[in-house]
Amino acid sequence: MSQDDVRVLVVDDVADAAEALAETLELSGYKVQVAADGARALALIEKQQPHCVLLDIGMPGMDGNELTRTLRTRYGDDIVLIAVTGREHDDERVSDTFARVDHYLQKPVDPEVLRKLLPPVDD
Repeated sequence: MSQDDVRVLVVDDVADAAEALAETLELSGYKVQVAADGARALALIEKQQPHCVLLDIGMPGMDGNELTRTLRTRYGDDIVLIAVTGREHDDERVSDTFARVDHYLQKPVDPEVLRKLLPPVDD
């Protein structure tokens, strides 16, 4: 798969966290877009469906839990969903979201672990 083929969307309401994760992915060869909320994420996904969505669970408005429900309804398993959270696993929103995602990572995200979950890119 060429690097132009692997599209990743980072969804997080904390701009610094989203940009840092996006920059890490871009340096690894991924095409990355960033959304600050669930509604913006849906708009970007409709324009160009990514291979993977990395999403924060605790966001204002449409949180990651609602976003994962919507994405699974619209796209089934066509998009790899990775929840990224600083919340504890026993938080109800976290456990509900984990039931619908392919993977979950605790913040701060280890770039090496993340790269193992994403489709490979050509150098």
